[in-house]
Amino acid sequence: MTLWKPHALAKPHPNQLDLRIGDKVQNTIELQDVPAGTQGKVILANGFNWQRYRVLFVNGVEMGDLDQRNIEPVGKTAKRLAKAAKRP
Repeated sequence: MTLWKPHALAKPHPNQLDLRIGDKVQNTIELQDVPAGTQGKVILANGFNWQRYRVLFVNGVEMGDLDQRNIEPVGKTAKRLAKAAKRP
């Protein structure tokens, strides 16, 4: 559900994640102080042309500027996004 009209110049990148605050994710690569596969929760979603996220990982590390290159959805979040991708 879009809360505002996207800017005319905003063009999403291919395979861009569409996460919400509170969504559960895990990192797909090793990050500083966060081993690969560590789960976390999205605490900030922002961006104009590049959607990026700030995640609080279960080991207490908070990291920003994460996107589909670093994180993937898990659990109910993954199911919701898979269902949305099937819709025309």
